[in-house]
Amino acid sequence: MNARDLMVEDVKTVPDDADVSDVFHKFARNSFSGFPVVDDGRVVGVVTESDLVDLFEPEEETLWIPIGLPPFVDTLTYQVKPPWGDLDLGIDLVRNADRPITEVMTADPATVAPDADVDEVLELLSGDDPDINRLPVVDDDGTLVGLIARQDVIRAFRDRRI
Repeated sequence: MNARDLMVEDVKTVPDDADVSDVFHKFARNSFSGFPVVDDGRVVGVVTESDLVDLFEPEEETLWIPIGLPPFVDTLTYQVKPPWGDLDLGIDLVRNADRPITEVMTADPATVAPDADVDEVLELLSGDDPDINRLPVVDDDGTLVGLIARQDVIRAFRDRRI
């Protein structure tokens, strides 16, 4: 079994010139949690629902406050994390609506060739760093030819057992 046997060929994508607002609409109209981002058919990134959520809950919320005198300086970590109820998501959405998706997406995502062995696919989809849920399948010049999601692999193994 190889990537060609596992992939779906009818892949919904996002153009690289889309903005956050366009992608929000795409998520609303489709039941997917991520899309390959393409430039003239070539994969340049992947955007997920988590990428958009990160616009409203930034990772860097820690203030580093040095205390003590050199050479005995220690660092005290103080974390500021406002509750979701205190955030005005409407304002955040308006502020980020025109933001280019290329600033939000994961650039240079992991990909496989159509003839990649199932072991390579399993290794990528089962790893933790980064946590990959979908794997674009690309030909030699980076053009998208399919997509493998974790559930595609599970279905393929299930079907082989029947």
